[in-house]
Amino acid sequence: MPTKADPCSQPSLMHPDEAIALLLKQVNPLEDSEVVPLSQGLGRVLAEDLASSIDLPPFNNSSMDGYAFRFEDLAHNESLQLIGQSFAGHPFEGEAKPDTCIRIMTGAPLPDGYDTVQMHERVEAKEAAIFIQSPKAIGANVRYRGEEVKTGGKVLVSGTQIGAAELGVLATIGTSQIRVTRQVKVAFFSTGDELRPVGTELASGQIYDSNRYSIRGLLSRANVEWIDMGVVEDDPEAIREAFKNAAANADMVLTSGGVSVGDADYTKQVLDEVGEITFWKLAIKPGKPFAFGKLGKAIFCGLPGNPVSSMVTFYKLVLPLIIKMQGLPQVKPLQLKATLKGDLRKYPGRVEYQRGILSQDDKGEFEVTLTGGQGSGMLTSMSLANCFVILSQEQGDTSDGTLVTVEPFNSVLC
Repeated sequence: MPTKADPCSQPSLMHPDEAIALLLKQVNPLEDSEVVPLSQGLGRVLAEDLASSIDLPPFNNSSMDGYAFRFEDLAHNESLQLIGQSFAGHPFEGEAKPDTCIRIMTGAPLPDGYDTVQMHERVEAKEAAIFIQSPKAIGANVRYRGEEVKTGGKVLVSGTQIGAAELGVLATIGTSQIRVTRQVKVAFFSTGDELRPVGTELASGQIYDSNRYSIRGLLSRANVEWIDMGVVEDDPEAIREAFKNAAANADMVLTSGGVSVGDADYTKQVLDEVGEITFWKLAIKPGKPFAFGKLGKAIFCGLPGNPVSSMVTFYKLVLPLIIKMQGLPQVKPLQLKATLKGDLRKYPGRVEYQRGILSQDDKGEFEVTLTGGQGSGMLTSMSLANCFVILSQEQGDTSDGTLVTVEPFNSVLC
Protein backbone atom coordinates (compact mmCIF):
# COMPACT_ATOMS: atom_id res chain seq x y z
CA MET A 1 0.00 0.00 0.00
CA PRO A 2 1.40 3.45 -0.86
CA THR A 3 2.13 5.82 1.97
CA LYS A 4 1.48 8.85 -0.22
CA ALA A 5 -2.08 10.10 -0.82
CA ASP A 6 -3.49 10.97 -4.23
CA PRO A 7 -1.66 14.18 -5.23
CA CYS A 8 -4.98 15.56 -6.57
CA SER A 9 -6.85 14.75 -3.37
CA GLN A 10 -7.73 17.46 -0.84
CA PRO A 11 -9.55 17.35 2.52
CA SER A 12 -12.32 19.55 1.11
CA LEU A 13 -13.24 17.15 -1.70
CA MET A 14 -16.86 15.97 -1.58
CA HIS A 15 -17.62 12.25 -1.67
CA PRO A 16 -19.63 11.39 -4.82
CA ASP A 17 -22.42 9.77 -2.75
CA GLU A 18 -22.88 13.02 -0.86
CA ALA A 19 -22.91 14.96 -4.13
CA ILE A 20 -25.59 12.68 -5.62
CA ALA A 21 -27.81 13.11 -2.55
CA LEU A 22 -27.47 16.90 -2.73
CA LEU A 23 -28.15 16.98 -6.45
CA LEU A 24 -31.31 14.89 -6.23
CA LYS A 25 -32.80 17.34 -3.74
CA GLN A 26 -32.57 20.09 -6.37
CA VAL A 27 -34.77 18.51 -9.06
CA ASN A 28 -38.38 17.36 -9.34
CA PRO A 29 -40.19 15.06 -11.78
CA LEU A 30 -41.66 16.80 -14.81
CA GLU A 31 -45.43 17.24 -14.56
CA ASP A 32 -46.26 17.83 -18.24
CA SER A 33 -47.58 14.94 -20.30
CA GLU A 34 -48.51 14.20 -23.88
CA VAL A 35 -50.28 11.53 -25.90
CA VAL A 36 -48.18 9.53 -28.38
CA PRO A 37 -48.91 6.56 -30.66
CA LEU A 38 -48.01 3.22 -29.14
CA SER A 39 -45.40 2.76 -31.90
CA GLN A 40 -43.50 5.75 -30.45
CA GLY A 41 -43.78 4.64 -26.83
CA LEU A 42 -40.51 2.73 -26.36
CA GLY A 43 -38.53 4.24 -23.49
CA ARG A 44 -41.26 6.68 -22.51
CA VAL A 45 -42.79 6.87 -19.03
CA LEU A 46 -46.52 6.36 -18.47
CA ALA A 47 -48.30 9.38 -16.99
CA GLU A 48 -51.42 7.45 -15.93
CA ASP A 49 -52.59 4.00 -14.85
CA LEU A 50 -53.83 1.82 -17.68
CA ALA A 51 -56.67 -0.71 -17.39
CA SER A 52 -57.66 -3.36 -19.88
CA SER A 53 -60.79 -2.84 -21.98
CA ILE A 54 -60.99 -6.59 -22.70
CA ASP A 55 -60.51 -9.90 -20.95
CA LEU A 56 -57.07 -11.36 -21.44
CA PRO A 57 -57.12 -13.87 -22.99
CA PRO A 58 -60.38 -12.79 -24.69
CA PHE A 59 -61.65 -16.38 -25.02
CA ASN A 60 -60.87 -19.90 -23.79
CA ASN A 61 -58.07 -21.29 -25.95
CA SER A 62 -55.55 -24.08 -26.21
CA SER A 63 -52.02 -23.66 -24.89
CA MET A 64 -50.63 -26.23 -27.34
CA ASP A 65 -51.29 -28.20 -30.48
CA GLY A 66 -53.46 -31.24 -29.74
CA TYR A 67 -57.06 -32.42 -29.37
CA ALA A 68 -59.93 -30.82 -27.43
CA PHE A 69 -62.61 -32.96 -25.78
CA ARG A 70 -64.89 -33.37 -22.75
CA PHE A 71 -62.89 -34.96 -19.96
CA GLU A 72 -65.89 -36.90 -18.66
CA ASP A 73 -66.18 -38.78 -21.97
CA LEU A 74 -62.92 -40.62 -21.30
CA ALA A 75 -64.59 -42.54 -18.45
CA HIS A 76 -66.59 -44.70 -20.84
CA ASN A 77 -64.77 -44.51 -24.20
CA GLU A 78 -61.59 -46.03 -25.55
CA SER A 79 -61.64 -43.55 -28.41
CA LEU A 80 -63.39 -40.32 -29.40
CA GLN A 81 -64.79 -39.38 -32.78
CA LEU A 82 -62.93 -36.59 -34.62
CA ILE A 83 -65.51 -34.11 -35.94
CA GLY A 84 -63.52 -31.02 -36.92
CA GLN A 85 -60.69 -28.63 -36.19
CA SER A 86 -59.99 -25.22 -34.67
CA PHE A 87 -57.14 -22.99 -35.88
CA ALA A 88 -56.07 -19.57 -34.66
CA GLY A 89 -58.30 -17.14 -36.50
CA HIS A 90 -60.49 -19.97 -37.83
CA PRO A 91 -62.50 -21.43 -34.95
CA PHE A 92 -64.55 -24.62 -35.04
CA GLU A 93 -68.11 -23.65 -36.01
CA GLY A 94 -69.91 -26.84 -34.97
CA GLU A 95 -71.21 -28.10 -31.62
CA ALA A 96 -69.24 -29.93 -28.94
CA LYS A 97 -71.11 -33.21 -28.85
CA PRO A 98 -70.60 -36.06 -26.33
CA ASP A 99 -67.92 -38.65 -27.18
CA THR A 100 -66.32 -36.39 -29.81
CA CYS A 101 -63.18 -34.32 -30.14
CA ILE A 102 -61.62 -31.79 -32.49
CA ARG A 103 -58.06 -31.09 -33.66
CA ILE A 104 -56.94 -27.79 -32.10
CA MET A 105 -53.89 -25.56 -32.56
CA THR A 106 -52.08 -23.35 -30.06
CA GLY A 107 -54.08 -20.19 -29.39
CA ALA A 108 -57.18 -21.44 -31.20
CA PRO A 109 -60.58 -20.95 -29.50
CA LEU A 110 -61.86 -23.83 -27.40
CA PRO A 111 -65.51 -24.50 -28.34
CA ASP A 112 -68.13 -24.31 -25.58
CA GLY A 113 -68.61 -27.75 -24.13
CA TYR A 114 -65.05 -28.96 -24.52
CA ASP A 115 -63.01 -28.53 -21.36
CA THR A 116 -59.64 -30.28 -21.83
CA VAL A 117 -56.81 -30.47 -24.37
CA GLN A 118 -54.31 -33.29 -24.78
CA MET A 119 -51.05 -32.57 -26.61
CA HIS A 120 -50.55 -34.08 -30.05
CA GLU A 121 -47.67 -36.30 -28.90
CA ARG A 122 -49.93 -38.18 -26.46
CA VAL A 123 -52.71 -38.98 -28.90
CA GLU A 124 -53.04 -41.88 -31.30
CA ALA A 125 -55.15 -41.21 -34.39
CA LYS A 126 -56.66 -43.99 -36.48
CA GLU A 127 -58.65 -42.20 -39.16
CA ALA A 128 -61.59 -40.58 -37.29
CA ALA A 129 -60.96 -42.54 -34.08
CA ILE A 130 -58.80 -40.63 -31.59
CA PHE A 131 -57.22 -42.45 -28.64
CA ILE A 132 -56.28 -40.13 -25.74
CA GLN A 133 -53.24 -41.41 -23.80
CA SER A 134 -52.47 -40.61 -20.16
CA PRO A 135 -54.97 -37.79 -19.66
CA LYS A 136 -53.94 -35.38 -16.89
CA ALA A 137 -57.07 -33.78 -15.51
CA ILE A 138 -60.03 -31.71 -16.53
CA GLY A 139 -58.89 -28.28 -17.80
CA ALA A 140 -55.42 -29.46 -18.82
CA ASN A 141 -53.69 -27.25 -21.42
CA VAL A 142 -56.57 -24.75 -21.47
CA ARG A 143 -56.04 -20.99 -21.09
CA TYR A 144 -59.24 -19.55 -19.69
CA ARG A 145 -60.82 -16.26 -20.67
CA GLY A 146 -59.68 -13.48 -18.33
CA GLU A 147 -57.26 -15.65 -16.35
CA GLU A 148 -54.45 -13.12 -16.90
CA VAL A 149 -56.43 -9.87 -16.74
CA LYS A 150 -60.16 -9.23 -16.57
CA THR A 151 -61.90 -6.28 -18.20
CA GLY A 152 -61.18 -3.19 -16.09
CA GLY A 153 -58.15 -4.78 -14.46
CA LYS A 154 -55.00 -2.66 -14.14
CA VAL A 155 -52.20 -3.73 -16.46
CA LEU A 156 -49.62 -0.94 -16.00
CA VAL A 157 -49.27 1.85 -13.46
CA SER A 158 -48.24 5.47 -13.85
CA GLY A 159 -44.47 5.87 -13.74
CA THR A 160 -43.77 2.66 -15.65
CA GLN A 161 -41.08 2.97 -18.30
CA ILE A 162 -42.22 1.35 -21.53
CA GLY A 163 -40.00 -1.48 -22.71
CA ALA A 164 -40.51 -4.20 -25.29
CA ALA A 165 -42.69 -6.30 -22.95
CA GLU A 166 -44.88 -3.30 -22.04
CA LEU A 167 -45.37 -2.49 -25.72
CA GLY A 168 -46.56 -6.05 -26.22
CA VAL A 169 -48.92 -5.91 -23.24
CA LEU A 170 -50.50 -2.68 -24.47
CA ALA A 171 -50.87 -4.02 -27.99
CA THR A 172 -52.46 -7.20 -26.60
CA ILE A 173 -55.25 -5.19 -24.98
CA GLY A 174 -55.72 -3.06 -28.11
CA THR A 175 -54.19 0.21 -26.87
CA SER A 176 -53.20 2.44 -29.79
CA GLN A 177 -52.20 5.62 -27.90
CA ILE A 178 -50.68 6.25 -24.49
CA ARG A 179 -50.29 9.28 -22.25
CA VAL A 180 -46.66 9.69 -21.24
CA THR A 181 -44.55 12.18 -19.34
CA ARG A 182 -43.00 14.79 -21.58
CA GLN A 183 -39.42 13.95 -22.43
CA VAL A 184 -36.71 15.79 -20.55
CA LYS A 185 -35.10 18.33 -22.89
CA VAL A 186 -31.33 18.62 -22.60
CA ALA A 187 -29.32 21.25 -24.46
CA PHE A 188 -25.57 20.68 -24.62
CA PHE A 189 -22.48 22.19 -26.14
CA SER A 190 -18.69 22.14 -25.89
CA THR A 191 -16.45 25.15 -25.33
CA GLY A 192 -12.90 25.72 -26.49
CA ASP A 193 -11.09 27.31 -29.42
CA GLU A 194 -8.96 24.16 -29.71
CA LEU A 195 -11.95 22.01 -30.71
CA ARG A 196 -12.52 21.20 -34.36
CA PRO A 197 -15.41 19.34 -36.01
CA VAL A 198 -14.78 15.82 -37.24
CA GLY A 199 -14.02 15.62 -40.96
CA THR A 200 -11.79 18.69 -40.96
CA GLU A 201 -8.03 19.07 -40.87
CA LEU A 202 -6.34 19.72 -37.53
CA ALA A 203 -3.92 22.59 -37.11
CA SER A 204 -1.20 22.63 -34.48
CA GLY A 205 -2.68 22.43 -30.95
CA GLN A 206 -6.16 21.48 -32.14
CA ILE A 207 -8.19 18.37 -31.31
CA TYR A 208 -11.45 16.89 -32.55
CA ASP A 209 -14.58 17.56 -30.52
CA SER A 210 -15.32 14.02 -29.31
CA ASN A 211 -17.20 14.81 -26.10
CA ARG A 212 -20.31 16.04 -27.88
CA TYR A 213 -20.64 12.71 -29.67
CA SER A 214 -20.24 10.72 -26.47
CA ILE A 215 -22.74 12.96 -24.67
CA ARG A 216 -25.20 12.73 -27.54
CA GLY A 217 -24.99 8.93 -27.35
CA LEU A 218 -25.50 8.93 -23.58
CA LEU A 219 -28.50 11.25 -23.85
CA SER A 220 -30.04 9.15 -26.61
CA ARG A 221 -29.71 6.03 -24.47
CA ALA A 222 -31.27 7.91 -21.57
CA ASN A 223 -34.43 8.56 -23.65
CA VAL A 224 -34.31 12.35 -23.52
CA GLU A 225 -34.92 14.95 -26.20
CA TRP A 226 -31.51 16.45 -26.86
CA ILE A 227 -30.51 19.72 -28.50
CA ASP A 228 -26.96 19.72 -29.85
CA MET A 229 -25.70 23.31 -29.91
CA GLY A 230 -22.27 22.47 -31.29
CA VAL A 231 -19.01 24.09 -30.22
CA VAL A 232 -19.07 27.57 -28.73
CA GLU A 233 -15.95 29.70 -29.17
CA ASP A 234 -14.07 31.16 -26.21
CA ASP A 235 -15.79 34.53 -26.39
CA PRO A 236 -17.88 36.00 -23.54
CA GLU A 237 -20.70 37.15 -25.80
CA ALA A 238 -20.87 33.85 -27.67
CA ILE A 239 -20.92 31.87 -24.41
CA ARG A 240 -23.51 34.20 -22.87
CA GLU A 241 -25.78 33.83 -25.91
CA ALA A 242 -25.37 30.05 -25.89
CA PHE A 243 -26.38 29.82 -22.25
CA LYS A 244 -29.35 32.11 -22.86
CA ASN A 245 -30.64 30.07 -25.80
CA ALA A 246 -30.03 26.75 -24.06
CA ALA A 247 -31.84 27.78 -20.89
CA ALA A 248 -34.82 29.09 -22.86
CA ASN A 249 -35.33 25.81 -24.72
CA ALA A 250 -34.34 23.05 -22.30
CA ASP A 251 -34.97 21.61 -18.85
CA MET A 252 -31.26 20.92 -18.43
CA VAL A 253 -28.16 22.56 -19.86
CA LEU A 254 -25.07 20.40 -20.12
CA THR A 255 -21.56 21.49 -21.04
CA SER A 256 -18.18 19.80 -21.18
CA GLY A 257 -15.00 21.64 -20.33
CA GLY A 258 -14.37 24.97 -18.66
CA VAL A 259 -15.02 23.92 -15.05
CA SER A 260 -11.54 23.03 -13.79
CA VAL A 261 -8.93 25.23 -12.18
CA GLY A 262 -6.86 27.26 -14.63
CA ASP A 263 -9.14 26.99 -17.66
CA ALA A 264 -8.24 29.79 -20.02
CA ASP A 265 -11.78 30.62 -21.03
CA TYR A 266 -14.77 32.69 -19.97
CA THR A 267 -17.23 29.93 -19.02
CA LYS A 268 -17.03 30.44 -15.25
CA GLN A 269 -17.23 34.21 -15.59
CA VAL A 270 -20.36 34.05 -17.73
CA LEU A 271 -21.99 31.41 -15.51
CA ASP A 272 -21.53 33.63 -12.48
CA GLU A 273 -23.23 36.46 -14.38
CA VAL A 274 -26.24 34.61 -15.83
CA GLY A 275 -26.97 31.84 -13.35
CA GLU A 276 -26.76 30.42 -9.86
CA ILE A 277 -23.78 28.12 -10.08
CA THR A 278 -21.78 26.14 -7.54
CA PHE A 279 -18.40 24.70 -8.51
CA TRP A 280 -17.58 21.51 -6.71
CA LYS A 281 -14.46 19.45 -6.41
CA LEU A 282 -15.41 15.82 -5.92
CA ALA A 283 -13.47 12.94 -4.42
CA ILE A 284 -13.89 10.98 -7.66
CA LYS A 285 -11.47 9.84 -10.33
CA PRO A 286 -11.78 10.49 -13.15
CA GLY A 287 -13.85 13.66 -12.91
CA LYS A 288 -12.91 15.83 -9.93
CA PRO A 289 -14.24 19.20 -11.24
CA PHE A 290 -18.02 19.47 -11.57
CA ALA A 291 -20.40 22.43 -11.69
CA PHE A 292 -24.08 22.47 -10.80
CA GLY A 293 -26.70 25.18 -10.62
CA LYS A 294 -29.55 26.90 -12.43
CA LEU A 295 -29.85 28.99 -15.56
CA GLY A 296 -33.30 30.53 -15.28
CA LYS A 297 -35.67 27.57 -14.90
CA ALA A 298 -33.17 25.09 -16.35
CA ILE A 299 -30.83 22.87 -14.36
CA PHE A 300 -27.17 23.29 -15.25
CA CYS A 301 -24.47 20.63 -15.10
CA GLY A 302 -20.90 21.37 -16.13
CA LEU A 303 -18.85 18.26 -16.89
CA PRO A 304 -15.05 18.07 -17.01
CA GLY A 305 -13.43 18.34 -20.41
CA ASN A 306 -11.44 15.11 -20.36
CA PRO A 307 -13.43 12.52 -22.34
CA VAL A 308 -13.53 9.73 -19.73
CA SER A 309 -14.16 12.22 -16.91
CA SER A 310 -17.07 13.61 -18.89
CA MET A 311 -18.66 10.16 -19.33
CA VAL A 312 -18.09 9.02 -15.74
CA THR A 313 -19.54 12.18 -14.18
CA PHE A 314 -22.52 12.00 -16.54
CA TYR A 315 -23.14 8.40 -15.49
CA LYS A 316 -22.73 8.99 -11.75
CA LEU A 317 -24.15 12.51 -11.33
CA VAL A 318 -26.24 13.62 -14.31
CA LEU A 319 -28.05 10.39 -15.13
CA PRO A 320 -29.67 10.14 -11.66
CA LEU A 321 -31.04 13.68 -12.16
CA ILE A 322 -32.52 12.76 -15.53
CA ILE A 323 -34.07 9.62 -14.06
CA LYS A 324 -35.75 11.65 -11.31
CA MET A 325 -36.98 14.28 -13.77
CA GLN A 326 -38.50 11.45 -15.84
CA GLY A 327 -40.46 10.35 -12.78
CA LEU A 328 -38.62 7.03 -12.50
CA PRO A 329 -37.38 5.50 -9.24
CA GLN A 330 -33.70 5.52 -8.39
CA VAL A 331 -32.44 1.95 -8.67
CA LYS A 332 -29.17 1.11 -6.99
CA PRO A 333 -26.74 -0.13 -9.65
CA LEU A 334 -25.91 -3.81 -9.60
CA GLN A 335 -22.51 -4.46 -8.05
CA LEU A 336 -20.63 -7.75 -7.94
CA LYS A 337 -17.45 -9.14 -6.47
CA ALA A 338 -14.88 -10.34 -8.96
CA THR A 339 -11.30 -11.56 -8.79
CA LEU A 340 -8.85 -9.00 -10.11
CA LYS A 341 -6.55 -10.36 -12.83
CA GLY A 342 -3.34 -8.37 -12.69
CA ASP A 343 -2.15 -5.61 -10.38
CA LEU A 344 -3.93 -2.28 -10.01
CA ARG A 345 -2.42 1.11 -9.15
CA LYS A 346 -4.28 3.62 -6.97
CA TYR A 347 -3.53 6.31 -4.41
CA PRO A 348 -5.89 6.65 -1.44
CA GLY A 349 -7.96 9.83 -1.42
CA ARG A 350 -10.64 9.51 -4.12
CA VAL A 351 -13.26 6.98 -5.22
CA GLU A 352 -12.01 5.57 -8.52
CA TYR A 353 -13.97 4.16 -11.43
CA GLN A 354 -11.40 2.20 -13.38
CA ARG A 355 -12.54 0.56 -16.59
CA GLY A 356 -12.60 -3.20 -16.73
CA ILE A 357 -13.68 -6.26 -18.67
CA LEU A 358 -15.88 -8.55 -16.58
CA SER A 359 -16.01 -12.24 -17.50
CA GLN A 360 -16.46 -15.71 -16.00
CA ASP A 361 -13.87 -18.44 -15.70
CA ASP A 362 -14.42 -22.14 -16.42
CA LYS A 363 -16.03 -22.58 -13.00
CA GLY A 364 -18.45 -19.71 -13.54
CA GLU A 365 -16.64 -17.40 -11.10
CA PHE A 366 -16.44 -13.69 -11.94
CA GLU A 367 -13.09 -12.16 -12.83
CA VAL A 368 -12.14 -8.73 -14.10
CA THR A 369 -9.21 -7.36 -16.09
CA LEU A 370 -8.44 -3.69 -16.59
CA THR A 371 -8.68 -2.36 -20.15
CA GLY A 372 -5.14 -1.01 -20.01
CA GLY A 373 -4.21 2.63 -19.48
CA GLN A 374 -6.66 4.42 -17.18
CA GLY A 375 -5.90 8.03 -18.05
CA SER A 376 -8.90 10.38 -18.12
CA GLY A 377 -8.13 11.24 -21.73
CA MET A 378 -8.04 7.60 -22.89
CA LEU A 379 -11.54 7.17 -24.31
CA THR A 380 -10.64 3.74 -25.67
CA SER A 381 -10.68 2.55 -22.05
CA MET A 382 -14.46 3.12 -22.10
CA SER A 383 -14.91 1.55 -25.50
CA LEU A 384 -13.16 -1.67 -24.44
CA ALA A 385 -14.86 -1.92 -21.05
CA ASN A 386 -18.12 -3.52 -19.94
CA CYS A 387 -17.88 -2.51 -16.29
CA PHE A 388 -16.34 -0.19 -13.73
CA VAL A 389 -13.93 -1.47 -11.12
CA ILE A 390 -14.97 0.63 -8.13
CA LEU A 391 -12.26 1.40 -5.60
CA SER A 392 -13.15 3.09 -2.34
CA GLN A 393 -11.67 6.38 -1.20
CA GLU A 394 -9.39 4.61 1.28
CA GLN A 395 -8.08 1.91 -1.06
CA GLY A 396 -4.56 1.92 -2.43
CA ASP A 397 -2.72 -0.40 -4.78
CA THR A 398 -4.49 -3.74 -5.24
CA SER A 399 -2.78 -7.01 -6.11
CA ASP A 400 -3.62 -9.75 -8.57
CA GLY A 401 -6.12 -12.24 -7.12
CA THR A 402 -7.85 -9.73 -4.82
CA LEU A 403 -11.65 -9.58 -4.74
CA VAL A 404 -12.79 -6.17 -6.00
CA THR A 405 -16.17 -4.50 -6.50
CA VAL A 406 -17.35 -4.22 -10.10
CA GLU A 407 -20.38 -2.47 -11.55
CA PRO A 408 -21.53 -3.79 -14.94
CA PHE A 409 -22.46 -1.07 -17.40
CA ASN A 410 -26.17 -0.37 -17.64
CA SER A 411 -28.10 0.19 -20.87
CA VAL A 412 -26.98 3.83 -21.06
CA LEU A 413 -23.30 2.90 -21.27
CA CYS A 414 -23.61 -0.34 -23.23
